[in-house]
Amino acid sequence: MTAGDRFLIDGLQYCNWSEKIFRELRAGGITAIHVTICYHENFRETIANIAQWNRWFQDFPDLICPARTADDVRRAKREGRTAVIFGFQNPAPIEDDLSLVEIWHQLGVRFMQLSYNNQSLLATGCYEAEDPGITRMGREVIREMNRVGLVIDMSHSAERSTLEAIELSSRPIAITHANPSSWHDVPRNKSDTVLKALAGSGGMLGFSLYPLHLKGGSGCTIRSFCEMAASTAELMGVRHLGIGSDLCQDQPDSVVEWMRVGRWTRDTRGAAGPLGAAVFPPQPDWFRNNTQFAGIADGLAEVGFSASEIDGIMGGNWLDFFERSFGAAGQEQPAQNPAARRAASKGV
Repeated sequence: MTAGDRFLIDGLQYCNWSEKIFRELRAGGITAIHVTICYHENFRETIANIAQWNRWFQDFPDLICPARTADDVRRAKREGRTAVIFGFQNPAPIEDDLSLVEIWHQLGVRFMQLSYNNQSLLATGCYEAEDPGITRMGREVIREMNRVGLVIDMSHSAERSTLEAIELSSRPIAITHANPSSWHDVPRNKSDTVLKALAGSGGMLGFSLYPLHLKGGSGCTIRSFCEMAASTAELMGVRHLGIGSDLCQDQPDSVVEWMRVGRWTRDTRGAAGPLGAAVFPPQPDWFRNNTQFAGIADGLAEVGFSASEIDGIMGGNWLDFFERSFGAAGQEQPAQNPAARRAASKGV
């Protein structure tokens, strides 16, 4: 596969969307992005976010298009557009109603985190002092998400909750935007125990480029990042890896406060954990916007990845995951029960 044929897929972005950014996506050759349409919004507010995306699809049809399947992503690539996949970073839009899981899937949502930093009705976030694991409702929601084809995302969840979600889910889950804590030890990054379990169940990890998740922060070098990817490949197997940049381009600093505290507290300084000032840190100079996305492939090559492995990490692995994950139960590829998935992943 040549560089021009390669699928470039970003497993998570939350930019301040504009024509400028849509044109940068096309200039960078980005095939698809998973975009956050909920942090703390309720059902009605999230519907309004979808309405805004529908207006953008109407205003910029030559640049972006909605995607609900892997075939939609392939079509976008053929047509020279960027496919947009919706996801939630918080289960707030399902409120306390199990039936809303299927409705959100019908509306085009394909990823949902079971918790965002805090305890939710479903699972525990990574900044809670105690992690009692998946709740009773969480077990029911996991079963329903598996049934309809809504991917479980545990990027902001605590360790026990994440491990239980992997075990309880009959389909592979994702951690769309995080890095190994063995490389950079912050609560949002994931332990080797979690990463091994994720790979053993057929799941996906998207490497984050958000500076707080990077060793060296904004000064992290592309060499360090790609060396981390290489060591993670040894731990998990290359086919379980992708990019989930967590790019928040052009967002005002007020959005950081919204992410961290939402409406659950008035404490805008200390409630969100030891994250420092509520400002966006500068991106590394080698990934400031989507025009630089493809350059990551060069760094991966320099640390020893083969061309086919790079194709996978840059997007092919996400595309395969979409193929297996976005349809209703029974439409996925074979070997989806936990024991068979673990057996299939050995030796990768």
